Amino acid sequence: MIRYGTAAIWLLAPLALAACADSAPPTEVVVQTPPAQAAPPSVLMVSPAAPPPAQAELVPPPPRGSGNVAWQPGHWRYTGAAGNPWAWQPGLYVAVPPGQSVWTPGRWAMQPSGGWVWVEGHWA
Repeated sequence: MIRYGTAAIWLLAPLALAACADSAPPTEVVVQTPPAQAAPPSVLMVSPAAPPPAQAELVPPPPRGSGNVAWQPGHWRYTGAAGNPWAWQPGLYVAVPPGQSVWTPGRWAMQPSGGWVWVEGHWA
């Protein structure tokens, strides 16, 4: 009987230590695209908590000679680092693809199963 109790302690100890961590590490979810699209799979980062409020950004004028560009606003990235699990990704200008005109910014979305996932922005 003592042997089973010792085994249970060794099996449960890692779970107890994991519960003591400041923040959970990011969970990676690989999303496969259909073969017809021939795009590589994308990796979604899932956060256990909502991101901080967005930082205010002063949008600079576009760089000289940059052509047709659009501003993509900054957003929080979840890193899962202990003590400070969020890192600010500053906004930037990007070239507008041919035939596109409107950038829909990415956003953090709460998942029905729990956690938050970053939904990439896209052109419309």
